[in-house]
Amino acid sequence: MARRPKPDVQALEAAIGHAFADRALLTCALTHVSALSSQEGRTGSYQRLEFLGDRVLGLAICDLLVARFPAAAEGELSRRLADLVRRETCADVAEAWGVGAHLRLGGGYGALGGRRNRAVLADVCEAIVGAVFLDSDFPTAKAIVARAFGERMESASGPRRDAKTTLQEWAQGQGRPAPVYREVGRSGPDHAPSFRIAVEVDGVEPADALGASKRLAEQAAAETMLRREGVWTDE
Repeated sequence: MARRPKPDVQALEAAIGHAFADRALLTCALTHVSALSSQEGRTGSYQRLEFLGDRVLGLAICDLLVARFPAAAEGELSRRLADLVRRETCADVAEAWGVGAHLRLGGGYGALGGRRNRAVLADVCEAIVGAVFLDSDFPTAKAIVARAFGERMESASGPRRDAKTTLQEWAQGQGRPAPVYREVGRSGPDHAPSFRIAVEVDGVEPADALGASKRLAEQAAAETMLRREGVWTDE
């Protein structure tokens, strides 16, 4: 059986918009903890870079938003920031970069769909921002953030609220109690579980969805119900 060719790291760098002087930083940003041996611990994974990148990304987007929307009030800027740094947006950016093919995964995690796991992709997006910052400086990191997130800043009406908040407001507007969320299933290895959460609203058929965390699964279940009931559309 032919071995799968290694993905072109230069192509990934071109997609990101940064050629690394120290490619070990990029390798680390792409390494899931499942790829490490017990002797290596967790410090060789992307987790520390994700911690750093989360802060760099937030500061870069704040700086870009203030410059792009000089007349916007603090509340609008906060909503836009929350929409841009949420996991779903970061996962979209990682997918646009083509990160999945380059992930370093161990055990059976790749076979379990780890390369398409949106929680992992979101984490790696932040880790790459942190890696660029360490490899160069803040202006360089801000430039790749501007390139990757720039078009997403141009929503004319501003970002809509998260699914759980929207569903609660919709239920209350219908004179119904607040939605109730229940865990109805769990699968996957201990280090990367997958949760199935069901949401129930009185008088409405329940909806459920999967997520890499209970929080993500709850948001996905709420969005499923909102779309099914016609509250949210793709328009």
